[in-house]
Amino acid sequence: MERVDVAIVGAGPAGVGVGLALKRLGVGFRILERHTVGASFRRWPAETRFITPSFTANAFGLPDLNAVSPETSPAFTLRKEHPSGPDYARYLQALVRHYALPVATRTAVEKVQPLEEGFRLTTSQGPLEACFLVWATGEFQFPRQALPGLHYGQVRSWARLPGERFVVVGGYESGLDAACNLVALGKRVQVFDPKAPWARATGEPSVDVSPYTLERLQQALATGRLELVRAAVRRVEAKGGSFILHHTKGAVESPTPPILATGFGGGLGPVEQLFAWQKGHPILSEAADESTRTPGLFLAGPGVRHRGTAFCFIYKFRGRLPLVASAIAERLGVDSGPLEPYRARGMWADDLAACCTSRCAC
Repeated sequence: MERVDVAIVGAGPAGVGVGLALKRLGVGFRILERHTVGASFRRWPAETRFITPSFTANAFGLPDLNAVSPETSPAFTLRKEHPSGPDYARYLQALVRHYALPVATRTAVEKVQPLEEGFRLTTSQGPLEACFLVWATGEFQFPRQALPGLHYGQVRSWARLPGERFVVVGGYESGLDAACNLVALGKRVQVFDPKAPWARATGEPSVDVSPYTLERLQQALATGRLELVRAAVRRVEAKGGSFILHHTKGAVESPTPPILATGFGGGLGPVEQLFAWQKGHPILSEAADESTRTPGLFLAGPGVRHRGTAFCFIYKFRGRLPLVASAIAERLGVDSGPLEPYRARGMWADDLAACCTSRCAC
């Protein structure tokens, strides 16, 4: 039975980011990935780009918004401001190679058993025991699909979809991205969302539509081929070769399957019961995103929430990664001093009173 100090499940930005922090500390760990490094990003639609811009400002103490370590920059590595999914997967792979991170790909975690001290993981490549477990599987590969249709996460390229008219259910980032890309291809699109996120301006980036998307949205609206509808789709009915979408203001017929931009979630699988839950979200310690039910189990990535705020962007959840590594180091009796560069570069989000609210003077 192989045993390590820390098992990290998932080789996306959260898993690789925690691994980089642990590497600085000399802690023994293994990253387990059921596919390949950055696999979720390789599944993005070909036209999708990061809504957060990348820019190399490291020399001024301002890390790239999409970086997961203080000394690196996707903008420098990829030479792009808004990387595609495959672009970002290459950045993650470059980190794994450069820092020689121990990643076991094609290794699915099938079962997790808490032990008196640590965890036993049953994987597709055999058993593994670890003192600590960091769950970092992300969300993109786990689409929420409450209605019949084609989910955003199932689309490989908008250019490959047949048809001239589409209906999109959901008007936040993925829904508007779908609409903008389809309109750019000359299609006609209706977007339905009861909350009209395109009109929100709260100052909270996890709630408001990003400036990058709003700019593209204005261009799409100017074509006259995009309609934004403030209504909720309740039911989808297949009728002949078309689809009838029943919504709160009536019904609309679509000749193509509705595009479902209904979000992502899940991914906790074998450890779901090892967390306590509140309003559909795992309850975590504010100190280091540790399960309040199972000591030694940490959550990393976009599923982290505190005080009503989702740490759903890389620049948000990366600030929690060194806290996870620091908590593990303390319990192993390891000096966490090598993590100070994270704090110096503003990648250390331990003040939740400050980082869980957004207010703008103008």
